[in-house]
Amino acid sequence: MSIEHYENFPVASLLLPARLRPAVEAIYAFARSADDLADEEDAAPETRLQALRAYEQALDAIEHAQLIEQPLFRNLAKAVEAHRLPLQPLRDLLSAFRQDVSTTRYPSFSSLLDYCRRSANPVGALMLHLYESATEQNLRDSDAICTALQLINFWQDVAIDWSKSRIYLPEEDLERFGVGAGHIATGTVDDAWRALMRYEVGRARAMMLSGAPLASRLGGRIGWELRLVVQGGLRILDRIEAADFDVFRRRPRLRAWDWSVMLARAFRM
Repeated sequence: MSIEHYENFPVASLLLPARLRPAVEAIYAFARSADDLADEEDAAPETRLQALRAYEQALDAIEHAQLIEQPLFRNLAKAVEAHRLPLQPLRDLLSAFRQDVSTTRYPSFSSLLDYCRRSANPVGALMLHLYESATEQNLRDSDAICTALQLINFWQDVAIDWSKSRIYLPEEDLERFGVGAGHIATGTVDDAWRALMRYEVGRARAMMLSGAPLASRLGGRIGWELRLVVQGGLRILDRIEAADFDVFRRRPRLRAWDWSVMLARAFRM
């Protein structure tokens, strides 16, 4: 489990059954490469959008069982066919990546949640389909976990996102707590900033805990995978609090000791 890039994507995990690894790797390659295209700062926005349209066309070809030459899309087509995966989660991911090209601010928490619905939740949905466990309740809890992970990633990467001219903290929250873009630009950690981040950390933690029962309900390898994913996200929140919410100079990272803590907490879930 990685909290770095596709933090909610368990790629080639030791807990992942060998029979599912080709499919997970194909999905990951699709998502990661499309995300990188959207974030290619040296390319013009229209160039990036055109590249993403090619991914959309590839999904159309997969849907109509057309011959595909590119290995990336051919591997994805095999995974879709072998596991009867829905294509809508993949289309949702592309929608979020297209949004990354043009959207740098989010006026409300609900608008940020809509982005997470398309940028993060599809990953969990696809994993549940791979494990043939995509029930309504499981999908709902998975969405909570994936959205929480995305929010946690935003909170720990405020400075990194600012370097890309992006702010994921909702503007309504910035206004409510008296925090401006100047706080982020200068890395100012004052009482207003701490109050804002305390609020956002609490919101992400509550969302994560609301979806956590999914790990125990599924059991087996995927259950243990999810336990570690949940505990990894919660541990990052602990680190943000321990740094007194200074994510500018003390960006939280998981160390060797953290994994021991996460494993112990996973056993207690």
